[in-house]
Amino acid sequence: MYWITLVLAGGFLIIMCLARREEPAPGTATLLKPFYKMAMYLYKKSCRRFSRLFSSPQVEKDLVQLYPGESRECLKTEYYVKKASLCLAVIFAGTFIGAAAKVSTDSQVILGEGGGIARRSYLDGGLEVSLEAGYGQQQMDFRIEVEPRLLPEEEIAALTEAFVEELPGYILGKNTSLHEITSDLHLQEQYGDYPMHVSWKSSEPGILGDTGQVFSLEEEQEVTLFAKIRYGGYEREEAIPVRVVPVILSEEEQLYREMEEMLRQSQSDSLEEETWWLPQEWQGEEIQWQQIVEDNSLLLWGAAMLTAVLVFLLLDRDLHEQLEKRKRSLRQEYPEIVHKLVLFVGAGMTIRGAFQKIAGDYEAKCRSGERASPAYEEVLYTCRELHSGISEGQSYEHFGRRTGLQEYIRLSTLLAQNLKRGNSTLLERLREEAEKSAEERLQQSKRLGEEAGTKLLVPMVLMLAVVMAMIMVPAFSSM
Repeated sequence: MYWITLVLAGGFLIIMCLARREEPAPGTATLLKPFYKMAMYLYKKSCRRFSRLFSSPQVEKDLVQLYPGESRECLKTEYYVKKASLCLAVIFAGTFIGAAAKVSTDSQVILGEGGGIARRSYLDGGLEVSLEAGYGQQQMDFRIEVEPRLLPEEEIAALTEAFVEELPGYILGKNTSLHEITSDLHLQEQYGDYPMHVSWKSSEPGILGDTGQVFSLEEEQEVTLFAKIRYGGYEREEAIPVRVVPVILSEEEQLYREMEEMLRQSQSDSLEEETWWLPQEWQGEEIQWQQIVEDNSLLLWGAAMLTAVLVFLLLDRDLHEQLEKRKRSLRQEYPEIVHKLVLFVGAGMTIRGAFQKIAGDYEAKCRSGERASPAYEEVLYTCRELHSGISEGQSYEHFGRRTGLQEYIRLSTLLAQNLKRGNSTLLERLREEAEKSAEERLQQSKRLGEEAGTKLLVPMVLMLAVVMAMIMVPAFSSM
């Protein structure tokens, strides 16, 4: 992971130096400006060689419809550079997080060279570590609690009494009862949050070891465990009778238990030392120890790379969703625009004058703080075309084509035909169009209402299930 971080960091630094003269787009967030510069540089260098990667007819069509009147090439460049800058930012952040995770993972390694583990102080508590033993041709994993250094504590008799009552439950391990012991007992020095130290001694160490290890035997055997409880200067001894029953172990299980007992005994013998040195051999065979530490740095880096790819691919879908949202807004505002045209034309205005009146009212509302409207923006854009010298017929045709919706195309055709043929029935046809658009809007509202009802079906069913549970549970509990 460190090599990946170094390579990517060097790559980012080189590209940043090469792209220092690039200018970020206005409105770019401060944190994204370096990535925008790099993305612009990479886009200029690679758009010719990898033209398919930065070319999608659907994307270009959506951009032109979303931003009418803008240069197609400028829109395309800004869009893909923005996508690339987001991907670079994700890769950079993912690499940084992965490197941080790697550093955090390495900081958890406490197994030093030569098999030494530094102990923590008593106030810090014990530390559980995972170890891997390479013994001959076998690899075995162990999870060991590294006990802290012993420090003296004052006597608390009441706490010791409570500990004695709970002690049989602590030592059970995987066994169901102390009268039927089949697996190792948890004979440790400390249990739970109790500060007392316990030393164990078995009446039959050949059957049940002082560390809780159960050895193989042929018939049931009664064994007494003697627990010496120490807390500061206070000592108390308890006798716990247990019954060990036979259990058959495989050769591998027997080896595992013997090595586990060796580890426990080694730690017990070194409790007063600063460092616990792990055994280097067993039965004449060398042991190679490795600490097992979960390392998620590469996984995080891979997730960042996958996220960057998904960002690059899914932004096209978001762009199309923006276009669909714009079309929905245009459809909703169409009846209102047609009714205003009917009103102004009926009052004696020309079509051009009606468009200018609608655009002027919209600009006044925008200055007062109202939200922008796609349909009225198109009307305003048409008025600007008229002021720039474009003929009315072409301006109205452009108005319909920019929206890309059948309703607006139908209206623009009606207005253009009026100019060409001098249609005297324009007002009547505009009223028919207004009635038709109102009917279409009513049908659209009904359809949206039905869709909303369908979406609410699942939450309503869940609420019904909750209500039924609230009614039935008290009824059954009182029976």
